[in-house]
Amino acid sequence: MYFHKNIRLSMGSYVGRQFYFMTLCCCDRRQTFSDPTSCCWLLEVLRSESAARGFAIHAYCIMPDHIHVLAEGLLPSSDFTNFVKALKIKTSRAHHQNESQPLWQKKHFDHILRPNEPIEPVAYYIWMNPVRKGLSRAVGEYPFAGSRTQMSAQMSSSSALWCPPWTSKAPTSEGGRYKIPQREE
Repeated sequence: MYFHKNIRLSMGSYVGRQFYFMTLCCCDRRQTFSDPTSCCWLLEVLRSESAARGFAIHAYCIMPDHIHVLAEGLLPSSDFTNFVKALKIKTSRAHHQNESQPLWQKKHFDHILRPNEPIEPVAYYIWMNPVRKGLSRAVGEYPFAGSRTQMSAQMSSSSALWCPPWTSKAPTSEGGRYKIPQREE
């Protein structure tokens, strides 16, 4: 019998007001999200599950075979493990209605950012993914990368002051994506 090595920290490490970087890969790295309709569907599920479970999504990028997410727990009870589990279950069940193969790999990569670790490099890494892979020429052009952060009173002060690294102004959103100001050179 084959056992998977537990790569997670203790369960308590994933609860609370902190930042998490996550990568979920499609099973066998299939190009499941090469279709815009699938990407829009995944974004909607990500939006609803993050709102229901007390997370702000500061950066995301849906690549054809994986997704990157930078999330922040907004409540002391925000449980990142349960958020990821709910996201995987909800999307897997819907995917299974049309496909016989699993949607996600069994495990995922995650990194809990330390309290003083800056989030900007992580967000920029996420947004640069389609540029590195040749899917867009510049950050802000790829239609399935952006932010789902809602500037509201319920958010912690750290997230309310945060803005993307390529702008000094507070971000505005349209359909969940930042309007990227043109750089003056």
